[in-house]
Amino acid sequence: MPTKMETKKVVIAGGTGFIGSYLAKRFTEKGYTVHIISRSKKHLNWKETEKVINAISGAELLLNFTGKSVDCRYNYKNKWKILTSRTESTLHLHKLVAACPIPPKMWFNSSTATIYRHSEDRPMTEDEGEIGTGFSVHVAESWENAFFSKELAHTKQIALRIAIVLGKGGALVPLKALTKFGFGGKQGDGNQMVSWIHIEDLYESIHFLQHLENPAKIYNCSAPNPLRNDSFMRELRSSMHVKIGIPLPKKLLAFGAFFIRTEPEMILKSRWVLPERLLNAGFEFKHKEITKALTDLKT
Repeated sequence: MPTKMETKKVVIAGGTGFIGSYLAKRFTEKGYTVHIISRSKKHLNWKETEKVINAISGAELLLNFTGKSVDCRYNYKNKWKILTSRTESTLHLHKLVAACPIPPKMWFNSSTATIYRHSEDRPMTEDEGEIGTGFSVHVAESWENAFFSKELAHTKQIALRIAIVLGKGGALVPLKALTKFGFGGKQGDGNQMVSWIHIEDLYESIHFLQHLENPAKIYNCSAPNPLRNDSFMRELRSSMHVKIGIPLPKKLLAFGAFFIRTEPEMILKSRWVLPERLLNAGFEFKHKEITKALTDLKT
């Protein structure tokens, strides 16, 4: 237990990215001492085993958002890095937690809503969702399997299946760039569902689950009102006051994705995910509707 002179600790592995840096800022504002584990010399380095164990020991929260960005071409080298950067860091954290004199109270490990199948017919919930197939799903399953490979007696473990996170960075950056130059129309046939979550609600959901008495092991982190791609892009155009939105058919998307070094799946897969467990537990989303969420992110 922390002494009276110590503040409560939060440790964020992969805390230098878009999501991690936001969470670090918010928890610091809450009065927590935040330790970030990364490859940067500015923070705790993964190789500094003793220092990392000391930081994790007695922490209120351990948050793991480590992993190579999936915004790249899926060649063999990138696929291997995407997979191993997630699974190996998670397994390594298991060793570090096991070595802690005082285990952290809770460990939140990032996962992804991409674990569910392409769905245009019905929403995917934690209890009724169907796991999909393909490389991205394999990564998600392997990531969760690594996380739950060892049950920790004194640390609650929660996997967060996170939808597209909307904030001042991340996925909105390329979408806004397309929209700005007039290519903000529907992508593909526009029928694929877009599940999203405002980054503030992601933070608040973690804070909410932190204080939940008997949390489940898996939660969908997504706003309760997903929408189809054509509607999402229309809302984005409206928020940016862009009148023209040229559609991007599948063939053109595949061609463009090759040149910007990414994969069409990032846009074309239908992710229809609902946060059933969060809602049933009483969590109240601040940003339920895409219109208000995009308006908030402009300020």
